[in-house]
Amino acid sequence: MKKSKGTLFERIGDLILLLILLIVILPLLWLLVSSFKSDADVIKWPPHFFPEKWVADQYRYVVKAIPVLRMLRNTVIFAGCVTVVSLFFDSMAAYAFSRMHFRGKKVIFNVILLTMMVPFQVIMIPLYLEEFNLGILNTYAGLILPRAASAYGIYMLTSFFGNIPKSLDEAARIDGMKEFQIYSRIIAPLAKPAFVTLGIFHFMNNWNDLLYPMMLTSSVEMRTLSAGLAVLVGSNSIKFGPTLAATVISIAPLLILFLFGQRFFMEGIATSGMKE
Repeated sequence: MKKSKGTLFERIGDLILLLILLIVILPLLWLLVSSFKSDADVIKWPPHFFPEKWVADQYRYVVKAIPVLRMLRNTVIFAGCVTVVSLFFDSMAAYAFSRMHFRGKKVIFNVILLTMMVPFQVIMIPLYLEEFNLGILNTYAGLILPRAASAYGIYMLTSFFGNIPKSLDEAARIDGMKEFQIYSRIIAPLAKPAFVTLGIFHFMNNWNDLLYPMMLTSSVEMRTLSAGLAVLVGSNSIKFGPTLAATVISIAPLLILFLFGQRFFMEGIATSGMKE
């Protein structure tokens, strides 16, 4: 009797998971298929999942309407460089907070955490003025430098590094290793899941950001993909097909990134809350 009840609950659980999977996957499939529809097919009622005629004109229109390949390159440079630089500085700060002892450590760490509560709208005007004075507006440096470190990244990696046994540090110091060697040869390799998880978070957040790159760039040549899509969607007459095609171009790299890094992503989430 208990076995049959367990089997019944397992089947119900499988059905619920299948339902959740369909809820997540169907909109993505609808988006992909609809990007190959004509505008008439997109707004047709009652709607049909598959188009009457598959067309690629929507993607051609997007390429002609905005320099999508240039914007895609800008977005890759912006999001990729911010991810790499931020991972380096976040991990170095996290190593100091989790493995080293120095005066004022808790105060500094708490101040960093408090910055997470400050909305971007509060600092956007001072940030713009500072970049104007430095002469780095509308440049890659102007986009990357303000995000060279992240309070959330420092907090996350500090929590993860704190779960690594400190006996490894002591053994390494006995062998004559310096702090940077301990960080690069012992801590960093053991924290690979956390690095991948945080890297995906950083890349996704910067890839999808709209207000920040629009504020710090003024020319079409320096716009990111999100800013370009905003210009396309905000035109006088909305073209549904090209908008869907541009959305597919925008989210496809993120889906590919997640598929390749999902094992580390799930492992990082599972282990980030463990205690030593």
